[in-house]
Order: sequence, then structure tokens, then C-alpha cells
Amino acid sequence: MIPAASTPMQPRRWQQAWRDAVRDPRELLALLGLQDAALAVSEQAAAQFPLRVPRSFIARMRKGDPHDPLLRQVLPLDAEMRPVAGFALDAVGDGAAKAGPGVIHKYAGRALLVATGSCAVNCRYCFRRHFPYAQETAAAGGWRAAIAAIAADPSIEEVLLSGGDPLSLATSKLAELTDALRHIPHVRRLRIHTRLPIVLPERVDAELCAWLDALPWSVAVVVHANHANEFDADVDAAMAALRQTGAMVLNQAVLLKGVNDDVDTLAALAERGFAAGVLPYYLHQLDRVAGAAHFEVDDATALALHAALVARQSGYLVPRLVREVAGDTSKRALVDTGHGRHAPSVA
Repeated sequence: MIPAASTPMQPRRWQQAWRDAVRDPRELLALLGLQDAALAVSEQAAAQFPLRVPRSFIARMRKGDPHDPLLRQVLPLDAEMRPVAGFALDAVGDGAAKAGPGVIHKYAGRALLVATGSCAVNCRYCFRRHFPYAQETAAAGGWRAAIAAIAADPSIEEVLLSGGDPLSLATSKLAELTDALRHIPHVRRLRIHTRLPIVLPERVDAELCAWLDALPWSVAVVVHANHANEFDADVDAAMAALRQTGAMVLNQAVLLKGVNDDVDTLAALAERGFAAGVLPYYLHQLDRVAGAAHFEVDDATALALHAALVARQSGYLVPRLVREVAGDTSKRALVDTGHGRHAPSVA
């Protein structure tokens, strides 16, 4: 997992893997022996939200299976272009919670920084697929506006890095932020929400781990895997390297029709993640972003699945079933994981 030292003329291993990502849906299907399935690909959806998927993630897909759960997450389909009532461009109220350029302040004690619009994979259900990244990126200008917003609010104890994917940025760019945050006494925790260690495990290199290890705060790295097949030996090594820095590693998943909407799949995801040292955190009901309606699982099914998980899994293997609702002061819990009762919110 640890790459050789690079020079300015030689990209790091993760950067080269990023550049080698597949961007043509027909190439992706050809690699999987699914040329006939190209008829279902939507050129319009791909133009609106381009396909991008690393080759190592493609290698985890089942060849010859048009219903592969990893393929379904990334392949642009006609269903994305059908307007559906209740599905909006800003599904979770990011715009109304803006506290500065690229700074979102929804919940007490926490501020989220949209670090970048870049990501190694374009998931078709992404709730920020329509986000105005060109105007709203916290890393712009050396993080100055973001730092000022956090410094001005002593109630902010935790900084969340999101995106896009914050680990799309060079480690030196991330260090710019954390070097500045060190001078803000009320910041006590750093949380990083990232899909890269799952889809591009090469990103967890020696430089990134050294940066994490040197941070002065408690650190949580929240990765994002929706299916057990997203884990392999390289991902396991990346998770181990993250844990060795002292970071807590958690997983959040999205409940997705045709991907993980059955109890055996959800149980396997929790068990496979735990085997890699990752604790389940959240199971999100789909954010109702325009273009993602075909992934939605109704609440009754979601509740039944979660109850089945509670009945068969140890408590630490059961994620909290939640929904993000614009204007709420926290994620809204659909069910209490301990007793199966409905609950209004979670911290």
C-alpha cells in the first residue's frame, strides 16, 4: 500500500490511479462483458453527471452481471432523467445552512466544510450531484473564509470535512487547513467523510497517514461502503493503516434499491466492514435528490429491514437508520436501534 517516493514529474500511485479511472459507460460495460447492456445507458444522464469510476473498483464488480450492486451505483441510466415529485436539486437544505463560502452549519457544535467538488467516483445517488461547487468550495483562497467562520463561532467544537471528497485534495492542501485550525482553541475534534479509501484505497499512503497521526485532536474517519463486495484486501490494508494513526473508522451506507435492500446484504456489509476494523455508523434513507428516485426504498421496507438486523446482529453491528431533513437540528432517526421504537432525532 505504501508507494515509492514521487517526484514532480511522477504522480503518486493514487494520483495515477485517479487519472486512469474509466469515464466512458461503454468502456465500463465492455470491461464487464456487458456490451449488450449499453442500450440502457443514458447519454443525457452521463452528460449531466459524468461517469467516473476507478479500475480497482471495477475489478470488484461481477463480470457478466448487469445487476451487480457495485455497477448499479455508478452506471448512468434513463431513470435519472425522469422528473419525480418531491425530488429536488438541494435535497438536504445545504443552501439554507450556508455560513460562509463552502461552510455549512446545520447542527450545534459542528461545522461542515465542502472541501472540494472532486471525487474519485460519481455515485448516481449523490445528494450533492447538483451542488454549485464552483462557487462554494471551502478550500478556495487557502481556506481563509472557512477558518474565519469557524474562529468567529466558539460553539463549534468539531470540524467536518466533506465534498465531493476531501481526500481528493493533496495532503499538503489538507495540512494547510489543519495547521490553521490548530490556532483555534475551541476546535476539539476533526471528522473526515470520505469514499476514497473504499473506491481508491491507494489514497491511504504514507504521507496521508503521517498527517493524520500528527493531528492534535480526536479524529474520526467516516468511510462510505454500501455493499460487502466493496471490500477487498487493498481496502482492508487501507482501513488498517487509518486505524494505526489513532483515528476511529466508521462506515455510513445509503439504503439503495437493487443494491443493499435485503437483510442478508446489510448484515454482510456490517460483518465485512467489522472484519476490516470498521464500525457501522449510519444507514441513511435516500436523500431525495433529483435523478436518484429509482434508488428509493420506502420507509416501511426500511423499518422492516432494520428490525430484522436488530433481531440477528450484535448491537455494535447495527447502524442507526436515519434520514436527513432540511431544517432539522440533527439527523432524524427512523427507529431506536435498541428497542425498535420510533424516535424523533439522534445526536
